Amino acid sequence: MFDFSPSPALLTGLLLVVLAPARLVRAAEPEPSSAPAAAAPFVIPPDINGLKTIVPPPASPRPIRIALYDGPGSGDSGIDNVEERARQLPGAEITRLTPAQVAGEELKGRFDVIVFSGGSGSKQGAAIGEAGRAKVREFVRDGGGYLGVCAGAYLACANYDWSLAILDARTVSSKWRRGRAFLDLRVDSAGRELFGTVEQPFKVRYNNGPVIKPMGREDIPDYSTVATFLTEVAENGTPAGVQTGSPAMALGSFGQGRVFVSSPHPENTPGLENIIPRALLWAAGAPTD
Repeated sequence: MFDFSPSPALLTGLLLVVLAPARLVRAAEPEPSSAPAAAAPFVIPPDINGLKTIVPPPASPRPIRIALYDGPGSGDSGIDNVEERARQLPGAEITRLTPAQVAGEELKGRFDVIVFSGGSGSKQGAAIGEAGRAKVREFVRDGGGYLGVCAGAYLACANYDWSLAILDARTVSSKWRRGRAFLDLRVDSAGRELFGTVEQPFKVRYNNGPVIKPMGREDIPDYSTVATFLTEVAENGTPAGVQTGSPAMALGSFGQGRVFVSSPHPENTPGLENIIPRALLWAAGAPTD
């Protein structure tokens, strides 16, 4: 009889052969991760408004001089989108201004309108500082125009120490992260004068813009509602029921100047490409038709 006593080296080799498949299977399994899944991109459907031009272009636009804030609190895409809409006006002169330029350069006589796009209103206000805020207020008071989109609408309000207080409006709630959605709007009488004949209701892109109500200050004229929210989004613990029926866009006066604000983003909503050009013309004191 043969005495078969496997050596330690042979036993180790046999064990590796048996365990190898199991190791291969485990290696193919995904490693557990505590990282949150990436948020799905917010896609803007090109047919969100049925491939229709909801707001017609201005009939007889004229060249205007536009100052576009470009600094902390304003994202690149928001600035680019507003500038693209402004360039629909033939002969428009568009100058991007840093916070230091807003605060330190003469605006009156050089520009017809100053624009603050989406981003963060508090960061915009902090970036231009007290001197910049005073300069913008002076510019509008002396006859200049102001256009604010989302963050720029927050900036125009009167209830923050960093805001401009050029619109007699305050935010309904301190909770601002309402979410992103396409909401339904209705144009009001002031909007029909500004935008012309509009098929409604229509959709607009919304991203945490302000929900406003009158501030009640006697030194600032009351605003007029241009368009009204017909639907709402209320995520992240924000109050429900306050956005529907509230102004989505508003206009007002401050001294001799004009103020237009939009809580949502018409500048990159298909079908609403002509809202910003018309609003710029109005703010500059030019005919919109």
